Amino acid sequence: MDLNRETLLKLYETMVTIRNFEELGIYEMGQRALSGSVHSSAGQEAVPTGICAHLSNTDYIASTHRGHGHCIAKGVDPTLMMSELFGRSNGTNKGKGGSMHIADMSKGMLGTNGIVAGSVPLAVGAALTSSLKGTRQVAVAFFGDGGANQGVLHECMNLASVWKLPVIFACENNHYAESTPVEYALSIENVADRGAAYNMPGIVVDGMDVFAVYEAAGLAVERARSGQGPSLLECKTYRYYGHTVFDNPRTYRTEEEETHWRSRDPLILFRTRVLEEGSLNQEELDAIDQRVEQQIRDGIKFADASPLPPGEEVYTDVYVDYPISELKRGANMAI
Repeated sequence: MDLNRETLLKLYETMVTIRNFEELGIYEMGQRALSGSVHSSAGQEAVPTGICAHLSNTDYIASTHRGHGHCIAKGVDPTLMMSELFGRSNGTNKGKGGSMHIADMSKGMLGTNGIVAGSVPLAVGAALTSSLKGTRQVAVAFFGDGGANQGVLHECMNLASVWKLPVIFACENNHYAESTPVEYALSIENVADRGAAYNMPGIVVDGMDVFAVYEAAGLAVERARSGQGPSLLECKTYRYYGHTVFDNPRTYRTEEEETHWRSRDPLILFRTRVLEEGSLNQEELDAIDQRVEQQIRDGIKFADASPLPPGEEVYTDVYVDYPISELKRGANMAI
């Protein structure tokens, strides 16, 4: 691939932002007893970065419980995300959503989701809207290997293929569904092999290599935009930490295994390649490291200084208030 400097810098900055958000932000939450059920995606940065680099604000993604990286790659403000994790009123969702329910419709981010594979039909619905309106918008449905056996995923893949919807089913295979090894739960070696059953391409990608993800995702996005239908993209990756902040992965993973995957860190692989090729230099990369770390630290300070939601907020955003005219129109349509 011949990527220009602007694209290379953006790819690296996105991955560094995700890494710092996960390692600094989650730690600071824990120091304030705000950790809750938070899921770090550190180690998986190449997947959302490589995929979302092909998307605009008008395209859609639907995320998982491990969705901070998806949000950042899609352009959601990490400072407002930090406020959301801290439960502050100026968070992305007024402090009501927390880690597993971050959404930003202005960025086409339909939401992180605490239900395994629960966001898949949201992406397919967005793709159906695009198809009916002829807008050429693309939707990406993120799910993990733990969601690969959920019935709703297979229903959605079948429907998307039948209707040739512009959707990419992106499996982040980090090899563990909580503590269950993927080899124990899957009847096949590759999730992507199941694409054949639904008459769509199934591609296995090195999910630690942002260049490999970028290239495969580009082909899938172009296929979707041109009306050729969905693709199943399986990115083999690895989460560096436990399922949640309360999980000790050493109870089910070996030190040797973790060392192997950390040796293939997405940030290190990126730096090694661009420096060897001379595409970017050490000073540029180090400057991004420093600037992004400070941005995340400033976001933590911002969240700390931000107000909690007032008590009456508990009663807002619960129901949608439709105008009487809309209710009457709906009743007439039903008749």
